[in-house]
This record gives sequence, structure tokens and C-alpha cells, in this order.
Amino acid sequence: MTTQVKKKSIFWDYLTTVDHKKIAHLYLFAGLFFFVLAGLEAILMRIQLMYPSNTFVSAGFYNQLLTMHGTTMLFLAATPILFAFMNAIIPLQIGARDVAFPFLNSLGFWLFLFGGILLNLSWFLGGAPNAGWTSYSTLALEDSTHGTEFYIVGLQISGLGTLISAINILTTVINMRAPGMTYMRMPLFVWSSFVSSALILFAFPPLTVALFLLLFDRLFGGNFFSAELGGNSIIWEHIFWVFGHPEVYLLVLPAFGIISEIIPTFSRKRLFGYSAMVFATVLIGFVGFMVWAHHMFTTGMGAVPNSIFALATMLVAIPTGIKVFNWLFTMWGGQLRFEVPMLWAVWFLVSFVMGGVTGVMTSSAPADYQYHDTYFIVAHFHYVILGGVVFPIFGGLHYWWPKMFGKMLNETLGKWTFWTFFIGFHMTFFIQHFLGLWGMPRRIFTFLPNQGLDLGNFISSIGSFIMGIGAVLLVINIIITSVKDEKTKEDPWDGRSLEWAISSPPPEYNFKQLPLVKTMDPWWDAKYNNKGKISPAEPVGDIHMPNSSFIPFIISFGLFIAGLSLIYINDNNVSLFISIIGLLVTFGAMLARSIQNDYGYHIHKEDQHQQDLYNKG
Repeated sequence: MTTQVKKKSIFWDYLTTVDHKKIAHLYLFAGLFFFVLAGLEAILMRIQLMYPSNTFVSAGFYNQLLTMHGTTMLFLAATPILFAFMNAIIPLQIGARDVAFPFLNSLGFWLFLFGGILLNLSWFLGGAPNAGWTSYSTLALEDSTHGTEFYIVGLQISGLGTLISAINILTTVINMRAPGMTYMRMPLFVWSSFVSSALILFAFPPLTVALFLLLFDRLFGGNFFSAELGGNSIIWEHIFWVFGHPEVYLLVLPAFGIISEIIPTFSRKRLFGYSAMVFATVLIGFVGFMVWAHHMFTTGMGAVPNSIFALATMLVAIPTGIKVFNWLFTMWGGQLRFEVPMLWAVWFLVSFVMGGVTGVMTSSAPADYQYHDTYFIVAHFHYVILGGVVFPIFGGLHYWWPKMFGKMLNETLGKWTFWTFFIGFHMTFFIQHFLGLWGMPRRIFTFLPNQGLDLGNFISSIGSFIMGIGAVLLVINIIITSVKDEKTKEDPWDGRSLEWAISSPPPEYNFKQLPLVKTMDPWWDAKYNNKGKISPAEPVGDIHMPNSSFIPFIISFGLFIAGLSLIYINDNNVSLFISIIGLLVTFGAMLARSIQNDYGYHIHKEDQHQQDLYNKG
């Protein structure tokens, strides 16, 4: 077909879109919503722990808050926001017009969203899961509500969407790079997202299996993890952490990639040690699968396994150290500009190194016997995830917001966001190292007075409120920026990679002509060595585009109905019938897609109004 699609309403456009840039918007705002929700859960926990013997929330409700906070932050906030950046930026950085599978891209998002909605419906349908974000089987099997089933089914549906999206990213990077964009010319954000997607490909199936087995234990009388009936609860820990530790790296690596884009831009220097950074990224991903049992030093594995996993854990510090020193050397002698993205990047280095140091401390099995299940581990984990993932996410949000939306976030509000969040973060979690060393166990909902824990918990709670103010300021900044009609230029940061060579926001087809890449920093070299000209790899011609589709929404909605009904399958006979209907909706939509003749449409070269940036000089 060569006819163009008709104009649609914004709501219907986003509901049916397969455009990677609009799907990035969906991922971003859904992730930010869940981030705020998880932040509120954390603040409620810190209010409860602000004073000894507090009765602000009950023990059971505190366990629900703890479980949902961790699960939401990791699965429903950090992961989708990173996928938002991957969707928005990777095709632009590799000079592609779209991702490899636009339809699956949309399906991945809607599966994630419906899985997240289903999980959070547990708050209103009898109680949220209460066994912690790791849902250890000894605790999960004792849950008398349906909370654990909501956890299992919600993560299964959401995880399926994440897995689909990761396969899409892998295929896009392998097959859709512009001519001349070799692997060793790809930006570090592309490399880190590529390795992260490979981690998802191999890490999520173990989680799927573990959740499937736990669901059988809960609903159908299976005995996989029940020690009283011949099962083994430690097997759950092994299977979960085979996923759980790569999960940390699949979050941290794209965050590293964001930092590797920000620091060269605001230092006006090429990234130092590019090849070493690439190999360090790959090595972190590889070793990340070999360290899972360092979460289990105290389970009685024995001296030999403990020693092996301790050494493997220490090994991770080597490629990570390479990255830290290369970022420092990139800044060394550069023309530094401390705008908001650079503030997040520089102080990420400090915060993440602190988390890395405590990680090396806990890698020693004998020492871990003292740290394990104390607030020292809570502090370490949050320094890695908040300092190592959320800081880069906020930096990337300010850095790529003009590219995604054509507007600049307010610089003054951005700096207020940074300093309040940064101060609140360290105030909240630094003191928790000492609370752990003083003997405070994790996952407790209250403590007695005069145990030496009062002041530390009070300081930590005040810090969480300050951090919350920073998050509110970010939301205000986004709202103000969205309301104002102030457009930005294509390249507001004087960037180096290809996404800055086209208009902000990009046109539907990204590139009027695919670029011919000749260097590692193609846009920087074009600006300063080639009079702003990037050589095109093709003549101007009609551009093929995929049609929008409502089918991904229907497929995901059918699974949502089937999953929600499955949770109550032992309560009434109607649930089984509704589950079957939900599956029929899903499979019917899949069948409709398989027999659909969808040839897409073309944008004629006469209708391509993008400025020819290859000749802008």
C-alpha cells in the first residue's frame, strides 16, 4: 500500500501505536507512575520506623508494603524506564528507522502494564503479597491470602512482556544498524542495552520456571518447595537468585550506558578507553551469572561453594573498576559543564562506588555472616540500585527529554530536584550501614526503645522525606515543561552521537536518508570536521512504515483476565470458565494477527518535511 493513515485521536494513537518513540513515552510515564507508587510505599515504611514501638501500620500491612515496594521498584519502575530510553534512543543511535519488530514492541509494553496492574490490584482484593520481593517459598507458602498468587501471575505476565522487549532490542541491534555502524562504533548505551537484553534473555526463564512451580504449590497441591512434604525450600532460593543477581546487572548496565553518554558530552571529549569499556560491559554480564549464591552464604552450602562464589563476586569489581576509572579519565582535562545531567552523572560515581565497596565487603563469606539480613545489606542494596540506577535514570531523563519531547526540562528545578534527592538519599541510607552493624535486622516492622537504634532510624526517615520532596519536584518540572510551549533545538547539549543529528522530537520515520557512519562519534565529527554534513547511505525515496494495531492490547487484556481469574480458581467454578474465556480472547487475537495481511504504508518523499540535516552546514 502507498496510502497514508488517517489522523487519529491522541488516546487512540497511543493505544494502537507501534512507533518505537511513542512506545517509549508509554514506558516512561508508566514507569514513573510505578516509581511514585513505590516511593509512597517506602515513605509509609519509614514513617512506621521513625520511632520505636510505633503503631502507624500493623505488622502484616508493613510486610505488604515491604514486598510491594521492592517488587514495584525493580520490575515495574526501573526496568520500564530503562526500556523507555532503549526504545527512544537505540534506533536513533544506530541510524535505524524503527525497531526490528514494531508489533512485538507494542505487545511487550501492554503485557508489562497489564501485569503491573494485576499485581497492584491485590491491594483492593484481599491484601498484597507479604513474603518480600524475593518471595522465599517458606514465607510464600504460609500466605493465607491470595497475595502470593497476585505476585506470581502479575510477574509472569509482566515478565513475558520484558522478555519480548529484550528479544526485540537484541534483534534490532544485530540487524538494523546503519551502513558503517560496526559493533565497535556503537555508542556505549547501545552496547550496555544489548548486553542487558542478553541477560534478560537468559535470566528471566529461570524466574518463569520458579514462579510456575510456586503457583503449582499454591493452587494445585504441588510439593516442590514444601520441606514437610518432600520438597526443598532452598531450591527456590537457588532458582530465584539465578535470575535475581543478573537482574541487578540488567538494570545497572543500561544505567552505565547512560553515564557513558552524558560524561563525554559534558566533558567535550571522546569516551576514554572505548574498547576496554565494551569488554568490561560484556565481562560484567558474563560474570553476573556466576555469583548468585553469594546471597546464600548462610544457608549451609559449605566452605567450597562459599569460597568459589566469594571469589567470583570479587571478580566483578575488576571490570566495574575499569569503567569508573575510564569515566574519570574522560573528565580529566575536559571542558566540564555541570548542567543537571552532569550533576547526576558525577555524583553517581561517588554514590555507586560507595555501594560497590560495601558489595566487596559482603563478598567475603565469613564477613557476610555478620552483615546478612541486617540493615547493612539494605543500605548496600539501595546504594547500588538508587545510586547506581536511579541517579543515571534521572540524568538520562534530563539529557534525553528534549530529544523525546522537543522541550527542555527546567534547569533550576532540575538542580533543586538533584540536591534534595541526593541529600535525602545519603541521609536515608548511609546511616543504615551503622544500623545494621549495631544489630538492626532487616524486614522488621518495629523496634524497642533504648536499643541504640532510635536516632539512626529517625535520621533515615527524615532523609526519606527529603528524597520524596526531590521526586515531587521532578514531577512538577515535568508538568510545567509539558504545559509550556517552548521548543528546543535539535542538539541542545552539543551531543556526539546520531540521535542529535535529527530534529527534536524526531519525525515518524527518524531519518530521511539512512546515514553512512564512518567514525565512533559520527555527529560530533560531522559538526566539527565536515561542516555539519553526514554522508547519506541511500538516495531520498519513499519510506515504508508499519500500520498501527489494537491487537497487542487485546492479547494482553485477554491474559490479564485469564490470570486474574486463575488466582481464584480454587474458590469457585466460575473462575475456571472466565480464565478460559480470557485465553480464548488472547489466542483469538493472535490468530487474527497471523492471518492478517498487513503490508504497512509508505510515506512518499514529497511528504517528508524533515529538514535535510545532512546538508545543514
